Amino acid sequence: MRTLNWLWRGFLFFVLFAFALNNRHEVDLHWFWGYHWQAPMVIVVLAVFAMGCVSGVLAMLPSWWRHRRDAKQRLQWLPDSVSPPDVARPVAARSGPITLPAELPFPPDMPAPRKPAK
Repeated sequence: MRTLNWLWRGFLFFVLFAFALNNRHEVDLHWFWGYHWQAPMVIVVLAVFAMGCVSGVLAMLPSWWRHRRDAKQRLQWLPDSVSPPDVARPVAARSGPITLPAELPFPPDMPAPRKPAK
C-alpha cells in the first residue's frame, strides 16, 4: 500500500510538472483602471491556488476558535478532584480513570447544540 501511495504521488507530481512545462507562455491579466499584469500562466494558476487556500483557512478560523472556546468551557465542568491527564506521565503512573460528573449537559465528545430545534 505504501508503494502504491508513492506511485500515486509520483504520477501526480509528473502530471503537474508537465502541466507547468506546457503552460510557460505569458498571459495578461487586465485589472481595473487600466492596470494589467503580465506573468507566466503557471504563476497565475499557483497564485490563484494559494489565494484559495488562504481564503479557506480564513473561513475556518471562526469555527476553530468557537470549538476551542467550547473545549475550554467543558474543562470548567470537570470537578476539581479530576484533572485532565498529563501527557508526560505514562499511562501506568496515572492515578485512575477520569470520570465526568453526571451534571454535564452533553457528553464531552459530542459537540454542544448551537440552537434549539424549531
